[in-house]
Amino acid sequence: MTEGDRPAIERLLARLCGGAIAAQDYVGYFLNEHGEELVFAQRRGEKTARLWHSDADWQMFRVDDHSVRVGSVMDGVITVGDLIVDRNEAPWLASCLAASRHLRQKRG
Repeated sequence: MTEGDRPAIERLLARLCGGAIAAQDYVGYFLNEHGEELVFAQRRGEKTARLWHSDADWQMFRVDDHSVRVGSVMDGVITVGDLIVDRNEAPWLASCLAASRHLRQKRG
């Protein structure tokens, strides 16, 4: 298999989660200890990133720097909107958000 024959990671992740992911997007993938998969994608100029979680039937969640909450629904539980995230998933998501922050900022 040559380099040109390999499918791009963006296409593989889009097929996995069923979302629209472009080659220009910042993408992240996480597999937790329970075998659940998460996909993160941030498009330049969009105010929020997209997060898909296999345990939530690949429903898409919009996330930004203020989305991760601890204890807002139940004491000690980490949530992103209506999604409960595992303690090991939260640092990964925070890293994805930090690494793609420049793509969410307006250019002046």
